[in-house]
Amino acid sequence: MTSELLRKARDVAAAAKVSGALVPLKTSLTTLIGEAGTNFELRHLLSATPKHLRAAGPKPNPFLPWDQRLEVERINDSHVVILNKYPVQASHMLLITQDWQPQTGWLSVDDWHALGRIDATTTGLWFFNSGPDAGASQPHRHLQLLPRAAGEPICARQSWFESHAAGTTSLVDDPLLRSCRVVPLTSALKGEMLYRMYLTLAADLGLGDPSNDHRPRGAYNLLLSRRWMAMVRRRTEGIRGFSVNALGFAGSLLSTEASDREWIHRSGPEALLHAVVEANC
Repeated sequence: MTSELLRKARDVAAAAKVSGALVPLKTSLTTLIGEAGTNFELRHLLSATPKHLRAAGPKPNPFLPWDQRLEVERINDSHVVILNKYPVQASHMLLITQDWQPQTGWLSVDDWHALGRIDATTTGLWFFNSGPDAGASQPHRHLQLLPRAAGEPICARQSWFESHAAGTTSLVDDPLLRSCRVVPLTSALKGEMLYRMYLTLAADLGLGDPSNDHRPRGAYNLLLSRRWMAMVRRRTEGIRGFSVNALGFAGSLLSTEASDREWIHRSGPEALLHAVVEANC
């Protein structure tokens, strides 16, 4: 069943594409085989590189105000759901704060309440990039959602997250686990529960706590489904021309003309992930 929010997102997308507010990116798709036979998606950007992917100086905030042509739904007076202006996948939505909140700050319980309200009807893969070193392209607070239909895989590396959440992995010495925590979820995504779990994962990874730290002590990514939550502490944004955000850990990588694609084919996709996490892999 398609939710009302997702139907509205598709209607908004159709109109926004006609008006030029929505600019889908064209990519080519290659499958990379990772460890234990895991498939990674490597999408190569064919469209002109959008402004948010260019290395440059200060950029205007596209969310303050947000483009009304991309607005899908407002969540109380605190948040709004808009479409990603430059999507690679259809119906890619952003949950942004209506007022200024920094991407590098702590997520608030209000952020988690807004996420839970949306996920109650429209679910999929949620992700968050905590700042530039975690692959965030904008400084204004935004969580992201890639909707998924019932029975559709959440992401390419779904089995990796599920096995680690359940404690059934056969990978005894997985380097990523030195910088990643995965925990199972067994109930609906509720704001208070998610907020407490978020703080627990942050503390476990040495990122601190909002009661003592003005902002997290390092960069990180969050990934979330109805079955698990994962947090990855980051060391750097990318290497060899690859920029890695949370989707990289989900198994979706993006390359541009600046990316060393020969290296990733030779070294394997996990080598890229190992290189950008906090631990010395």
